[in-house]
Amino acid sequence: MSIWKAYAVTLLEIVIFLFIGFILTENVLRVVYGNLGIRFNGNVWVNWFGVSYILFVTYTIVRIVISKNNFLIKERTRSILFWLLFLGSIVVVFIPFIIGRNPF
Repeated sequence: MSIWKAYAVTLLEIVIFLFIGFILTENVLRVVYGNLGIRFNGNVWVNWFGVSYILFVTYTIVRIVISKNNFLIKERTRSILFWLLFLGSIVVVFIPFIIGRNPF
């Protein structure tokens, strides 16, 4: 597969995970926050991105286990920014449970 096709597939994967993350944020995270008394308002796009990116990293980890010779997946997992964004996404999604409100 040419490198441009691989980039196009990666871009499509990102869009799909943004879509799935939006659905999960609106239908699951909103309910979970509401049940715990956490208001789900403000810049909820931050939570949406966090959920989407956690899903994307999970998918990447599964892909690296399944197909070990994919160049783009290997390079993605070697990136420091990839892992820093993952840590930030975990903080964004789970900090409201700790402080009791959505700070965004």
